[in-house]
Amino acid sequence: MAFPRSVHRLPLAVAVVGAAAFGLLTPAAAADVRFEPGAAGLGDPYFPDLGNGGYDVARYHLKTAYDPGTDQLTGTTTITATATQNLSRFNLDLYKLNVRSVRVNGAEASFARTGVRELEITPRKGLRKRSPFTVIVQYDGVPETLGGPVVFDLPYGFLHTRDGATIVSEPDAASTWFPANDHPRDKALFTIETTVPRGLKAIANGHLVKRWSARGKDTFLWREDRPMATYLATSSIGRFNVSTTTTATGIRQLDAVDPEVASDPDSLSTPRNTTRATDELAGYFGAYPFTSTGSIIENNAVPPLSIENALETQTRPTYQKQPVEKGVVHEISHQWFGNSVSVHRWKDVWLNEGYALWTEKYWAEKHGGQPAQVSFQQIYDNPPPIPPDRPAFWDIVVADPSRDQMFHRAIYFRGGMMLQALRQRIGDERFMRLTRTWLAEKKYGTGTTEEYEALAEKISGQDLDPFFKVWIHTPGKPGPW
Repeated sequence: MAFPRSVHRLPLAVAVVGAAAFGLLTPAAAADVRFEPGAAGLGDPYFPDLGNGGYDVARYHLKTAYDPGTDQLTGTTTITATATQNLSRFNLDLYKLNVRSVRVNGAEASFARTGVRELEITPRKGLRKRSPFTVIVQYDGVPETLGGPVVFDLPYGFLHTRDGATIVSEPDAASTWFPANDHPRDKALFTIETTVPRGLKAIANGHLVKRWSARGKDTFLWREDRPMATYLATSSIGRFNVSTTTTATGIRQLDAVDPEVASDPDSLSTPRNTTRATDELAGYFGAYPFTSTGSIIENNAVPPLSIENALETQTRPTYQKQPVEKGVVHEISHQWFGNSVSVHRWKDVWLNEGYALWTEKYWAEKHGGQPAQVSFQQIYDNPPPIPPDRPAFWDIVVADPSRDQMFHRAIYFRGGMMLQALRQRIGDERFMRLTRTWLAEKKYGTGTTEEYEALAEKISGQDLDPFFKVWIHTPGKPGPW
């Protein structure tokens, strides 16, 4: 389906005059500089139009108000960024919501909608390479939930709950509620300010900095002070029971639980398991990479929608109902694998999910359960069932599964199995050194499969190309371990 191109234009075209303080050129310098548009996508193999080129975001300030009674979201997003080229115009990702105004460096800018996701912005004056600039976008509308094969036909993004909303945006749904450079390659710091009807709470990433009330509404101001990919940002709205504590290593913890779930006698198990996992996994992988931890436990969303999967929303994973211990371990491990070190391309997602699944089995081994090798041998012998409309377990290429299969069970189980096979191949000490080195060298950045393989060969001193080819680059069941 083709979508109409809606345009808001100002009478001024792009000029090459202005203040150097905003990275704009003086007339004398104009002849030496050519301004060009930033790319409308980052060229990810699975989502080529996701993200945008020509700039790097330093911080988002998301200021939103949401009323579950009307389902209306109003927002003002302020983006602080730096141009990485001489920009005549640039894009943001914003899914369908109505744009009311755009300002760049304080001046009104023209903008155009080019389809359902692209917001094309033309500032009054060109932005010079390496110059900082600020964008303010005012917008509103009813946020839409995404679906489709990529997340096994489950709804994701902005999910409507009985008393509010919760947001789980992996992989491409951050733009359903704020304008963004929506790809893990461009991480940024976040301030998330959410206003809701009095009696509701808004739970987001990082630390709650301030809360205030006015005219029958409550506002919650959160700040995440470590780099975060856009899909990991959240603001869950509802009648939560909130508890706070501190882990033994001094990490502040906040847990928000849906009151219906809180009535479960086991409702305290998630905070306890979160505390244990946050501190103990630091012993495996190196210091916990963030300054807060916790959980958001939702009940079901409004039918026919439901939250069937957890998501490792940064510092505060989001769960459906009460997760079991291994579910908490899985999501907290993602704070290292996926959140601190993120995918450079979405085809590399096995690095997130394979390591999280491996961590589940390793945790069980360390806590008196069967060895991880036995657990993975059982999976090797009897793979988990796969829905009939999905490729068979051994038919998936783990390192390049295709967009619609990027969350196939094989990515989790075969990815974890490969890591255990690598552990067996190079030895426990080298494997753990590889893992900790990977996390330390890529901290707050991104990584690729090729970079991981090169580091594994460097640390092990072995040629591992045939090993990786069999385990993650080709379909088919690998030979006996």
